[in-house]
Amino acid sequence: ERADRSARAAAPAAQAAPAAAAPTAYTNDLDGWIKESLAVMAQHGIPGTYEGIHRNIIRESSGNPNAINNWDSNAAKGTPSKGLLQVIDPTFRAYHVPGTSTDSYDPVANIVAACNYAADRYGSIDNVFGAY
Repeated sequence: ERADRSARAAAPAAQAAPAAAAPTAYTNDLDGWIKESLAVMAQHGIPGTYEGIHRNIIRESSGNPNAINNWDSNAAKGTPSKGLLQVIDPTFRAYHVPGTSTDSYDPVANIVAACNYAADRYGSIDNVFGAY
């Protein structure tokens, strides 16, 4: 009888639904933007590493998500490079990843679109060591 009561007492707990996993929280800074971008990229099969993304961001914008290049040949044609990875609007639109912002200044959207472009053109953002 004692075993029966123990089994009955344990049964309701065993039937309880598992707790939903809390969504991952990312910091609103360069580290968080890169980590969130890597999560989105993994969902879409876009290659790249933290180190490759970080290296290119520092070279392109020094980590400023509002950076804009108003002096190069793209800017002269009316399509300046924008954001962390200095993407022009036509490239951003062509390589935009669904589920991310359509604003090319949005850090995660900019990183993911740029990495999607780099994957198509160079195999990965990790293979980019200069202006692309």
